Amino acid sequence: MKSAALAVALSVTVAAAAAQETKVAIGISGWTGFAPLTLAKEAGIFKKNGLDVTIKKIPQKDRHLAIASGDIQCAATTVETWIVWNANGVATTQIFQLDKSYGADGMVVRNHINKISDLKGKTVAASAPGTAPYFTLAWFLKKNGLSVKDVKIVNLEPQAAANAFVAGAGELDAAMTYEPYLSTVRAKPEAGKIIATTLDYPMVMDTFGCTPKFLAENPKAAKALADSYFEALEMIKAEPKKSFAIMGADVKQTAEQFEASQKYLRWQDREANRKFFAGEHAQFSKEAAELLLEVGIIKQIPDLSKLADTRFIQ
Repeated sequence: MKSAALAVALSVTVAAAAAQETKVAIGISGWTGFAPLTLAKEAGIFKKNGLDVTIKKIPQKDRHLAIASGDIQCAATTVETWIVWNANGVATTQIFQLDKSYGADGMVVRNHINKISDLKGKTVAASAPGTAPYFTLAWFLKKNGLSVKDVKIVNLEPQAAANAFVAGAGELDAAMTYEPYLSTVRAKPEAGKIIATTLDYPMVMDTFGCTPKFLAENPKAAKALADSYFEALEMIKAEPKKSFAIMGADVKQTAEQFEASQKYLRWQDREANRKFFAGEHAQFSKEAAELLLEVGIIKQIPDLSKLADTRFIQ
């Protein structure tokens, strides 16, 4: 009888624990920088911290629609994208930084093109306006005396852009892409070359955020999301081979391939997060917002002071 009673008590305890798990759906892409979120899920870190996480792969150009519809509550994307979403009425708040690109985002060009200013009048593949590759293109062009109006843009997502460029399809003179797809071009020097990356223009950085409603109703879950991310980074340090295998499998890469692609970015730990949100985030957001307004992606700059909530990284 005792064992039966104990079994019932245990099942009730397990059921209660399961019931306490906060459900949260997160929208991401196959970008290498987001991979620790996948690791946190697959390695049971989210679950250990009381979260029932569903990760959905949603193109960046559609991620805000998924938030607006309630299909997801949180997402990972670039810092300037949150500005676009908020400017367009999709209220979202960043709560921790994921990564900084160190050569993981770039522009590839045909071998006869020697400088970015040579792209005037040429055809460039990039994701739709409001996405990181489009913004990166606008940033690179502006730094070289051009604007998006000086080139013909063909809208292709990063993987498709890299594949089309390597295949020589669509008469592309250049393309905007990122890891792991940028390595597709690294491996095919006869197709073209990488003319500029975020080593030349350090302006791609990713953060994780949620709707104000989710944060207000689930502050403990928001803290658990941040803590889980930092724990995933610790796991990568402690068990790199296992971690690379898990993260690589999600984007159809071997552990070795994934390890190679992650060398072009830096995941940001808790201390790096505190430093970033102490000043760099606000400074970059201001410059990014001005460029977004200039190229017509947004009609007005939203209240930049409300775009981040740093409670959860302390």
